[in-house]
Amino acid sequence: MRVERRHGVRGRIASHPSAVLLLVQLIGVVIYPFMEDTTFGRVAFEAFGVLVIGLAIWSVRDTPVPTWIVIILGIVASALSIADAINHSPAMELTSSVLHALFYFYAAGSLMVYMLADRYVTTDELYAVGATFTLVAWGFAYVFNVVQILQPGSFTALVHGSVPRTWMELLFLSFTNLSSTGLSDVVPITPHARSVVMIEQLAGLAYVALFVSRLVGLTISRQMNEPKAPAGPDQA
Repeated sequence: MRVERRHGVRGRIASHPSAVLLLVQLIGVVIYPFMEDTTFGRVAFEAFGVLVIGLAIWSVRDTPVPTWIVIILGIVASALSIADAINHSPAMELTSSVLHALFYFYAAGSLMVYMLADRYVTTDELYAVGATFTLVAWGFAYVFNVVQILQPGSFTALVHGSVPRTWMELLFLSFTNLSSTGLSDVVPITPHARSVVMIEQLAGLAYVALFVSRLVGLTISRQMNEPKAPAGPDQA
């Protein structure tokens, strides 16, 4: 019985890769602040990022989009990130950030194609809504990092306004812009940084309008079209 139960749990996990990806990314948001101040922490941060990348590849493996592209992007980006954490190089950090951004946007696009592939909403597609959101947020955070590498001083904040923004600050800015909450204390102050932020704000609105509303509409339509059970004697 225990073996069957474990097999059932594994089966549920395997059938909901988007849920696993979303959960791990949210765990990352909680533990990333503990990893930024030391070399060991940065290496652990990149190792955790490899896990997220692996889960993202696992989540999009059954989508119509070719998987080999996202695999190559993920492997190269992860290798560069770990090498940069051990021996920092601006050129390596820039290349790694570009590849990470491409990877997360490509993975997010693959999940969007997955959500649009049929007219019936599955449980994993509902989890994919959240997983796709976090993938896009991660992608824009890396774009912000590219901007501040190419143009130092692109972003300022209430604390230590003139120094480069940390990963958590950029991710926080990305989440607040993509969700349109506007609560970030990190502010773009150069024209190029502001243009990227505006694009992310538009992407967040378009995502809610095109994908979230579609899944909600399909769910309601399915419930309305399901045959109703015949009334019992007490309901006649």
